Amino acid sequence: MIGEQFPKQTTSGWLKESATFKLIFIGVLALLLLIPSAFIQNLVTERAGRQDEMAKEVSDSWSASQTIKGPVLVIPYRKGINMTDTTKQAIENLYILPDNLHIKASLATQILHRGIFDVAVYNTQVKVSGNFAKLNLSSLGINVNQLILNKARFEFSVSDLKGLKSNPVIKTNQPILNAEPSFESVFGNGLQAPVDLSSVNDSEIPFDYTLDLKGSEGLSFLQLGKTTDVQVNGNWSSPSFDGNHLPDERKIDTGGFSAGWRMMYYNRPFPQQWTGSQKILDNDKKLANATFGVKLRLPVDQYQKTMRTSKYAIFIILLAFISLFLTEIIRKQPIHMFNYILIGAAMVIYYTLLLSFSEQVGYDIAYLIASVSTIALISVFISSLLKNGKAALLFAFILAVFYAFIFVIIQLEDLALMVGSIALFIIIAVLMYFSRKINWDKN
Repeated sequence: MIGEQFPKQTTSGWLKESATFKLIFIGVLALLLLIPSAFIQNLVTERAGRQDEMAKEVSDSWSASQTIKGPVLVIPYRKGINMTDTTKQAIENLYILPDNLHIKASLATQILHRGIFDVAVYNTQVKVSGNFAKLNLSSLGINVNQLILNKARFEFSVSDLKGLKSNPVIKTNQPILNAEPSFESVFGNGLQAPVDLSSVNDSEIPFDYTLDLKGSEGLSFLQLGKTTDVQVNGNWSSPSFDGNHLPDERKIDTGGFSAGWRMMYYNRPFPQQWTGSQKILDNDKKLANATFGVKLRLPVDQYQKTMRTSKYAIFIILLAFISLFLTEIIRKQPIHMFNYILIGAAMVIYYTLLLSFSEQVGYDIAYLIASVSTIALISVFISSLLKNGKAALLFAFILAVFYAFIFVIIQLEDLALMVGSIALFIIIAVLMYFSRKINWDKN
């Protein structure tokens, strides 16, 4: 009818009834909740750093990760230096690496506790044997008469001398040699054993010694021989092999591990023998390229898993909000925006629960505790809001599915991306289905 007046909808009324505005609010709120989520990730990083500090404290008290270096045969020789009117004699060193180097190590591991943190430590006996080949001086331009054979010495080292439990002795073709500290060895700080080679007449020089030592977190070796053969075993069930060479053979089970390396010198970054420079084996880059070994990885790294879980925070929060939004649309029972904020806060606190409990009982049990607690809290809250137990149970089931899915993703490694992509595709399809009949202007 002409002149009939229709009621005008106020702006505040539209804001209360508009599904579009509610959805925009949900999106903004989810983005804002990324701020406390970032703080939680920083907290996880801080706690992981604290674990590293505790590991270093234990290492300082017990002994650090060990790297077995050597031996190297060092023979002083006289070198003539031409001066203006005369020739001056100078003493330099000839450095020779082993022809064959055999190492066997057996690790007896244990876990030390510092507060709530764990550190893997070990005791081991490392048996080192092999030989130096006959002296080949022609390529160096040295005459055998220049060598000071009675002043020769074996030099070797471990990265943390504090871990040595007894003084090593070297067996060679002479009486037993006692090692002593050397602060100017080819390895920097190390050990040396003087040996008189005057009686060595164009023959190989064997060596054999045992290092009785302790260390923590890992045991590494330096490739020095023309042929380097290393055999390691231990009672640790979750080792990680690292360095520039992976083992040729390995066996890992619940009782422990064994691994073996056999390497030729073709890709070794050191010459077989050289003169003059003492720093060739004290170069960090070259040492890294020639070092390999085993790490005693802790079976569960709760901080890494908690960090990965926290990165899915926006995913879980958005899906939970959208599910709640669809619930209020379908049931035509509006939920106040402040209640969305409270639910979002509970879902953020979830990650602090996960972190704190994982430090005490491990990641898996902590995930169960945090998930059940959060789902129960939110579902009871929704039940009181909607006055409908079935709707609350349905929402609890949806949250449980989300958290179970994230847990599966965290456990997967190679298939995590594919499984996650398929799940997201299915979720988008479900949302498209339920959003078909929504009136985006009014509930």
